[in-house]
Amino acid sequence: MGERPVILESLQEKVQRGRVALLLIDMVNDFVSPDGKTAVIAKRPIGHARSVIPTQQTLLAAARAAGIAVIHVQHTTLRNHDSDSGPWLDARSRATYSVEDICLESTWGQEIIPELLPQENERVVQKYRYSGFAGTNLDLILRTHRVQTVICCGVSTNACVESTARDAFSLDYYVVIPHDACASWDRSLHEATIQSARARYATVCTSEDIIQAWGGDSGHQE
Repeated sequence: MGERPVILESLQEKVQRGRVALLLIDMVNDFVSPDGKTAVIAKRPIGHARSVIPTQQTLLAAARAAGIAVIHVQHTTLRNHDSDSGPWLDARSRATYSVEDICLESTWGQEIIPELLPQENERVVQKYRYSGFAGTNLDLILRTHRVQTVICCGVSTNACVESTARDAFSLDYYVVIPHDACASWDRSLHEATIQSARARYATVCTSEDIIQAWGGDSGHQE
């Protein structure tokens, strides 16, 4: 019989430099810009998504200062239905505030928002489904860099963030979710997803908790 695995129990242990990566999920123009397709065509409320951008900027700056790996996960739709399937289009046709050709490749809508632009040393992983792991090289990149923990933030909490986080957990990564760096079009769905994550598969905390674990100061004043 094998021995019981060692468990990383504290947030400090889980987000230690060298074993953690920050995943910024779907912070792209079509999802969070006032001129993006979800806001203009689907009429999705984006106020919550816009409100967490400053928090994400602070967390991203702290990660860079601490030498933490940063990966931008970018939703993409390939032209000519090259990334589509029947089940995917069926689901998208019934999804709330949906647009079939959201984040079309090589368009402004697919681009990461100016506030969170990747630096040259930061990977951008294009995804074609809700999860950042489905049909991508994200798992390979993380394992190559010996990452044990992923910090998942972005939009939408109850869709792409949750799908990515759950897949990460199923692949045996520790999952950390800073709830103040995630957003949804529906606050009740955001809260329900966060409660489920806390109860089942993730360490839920604030961005400030993570920054303090890295030995930094978010600038938050009590």
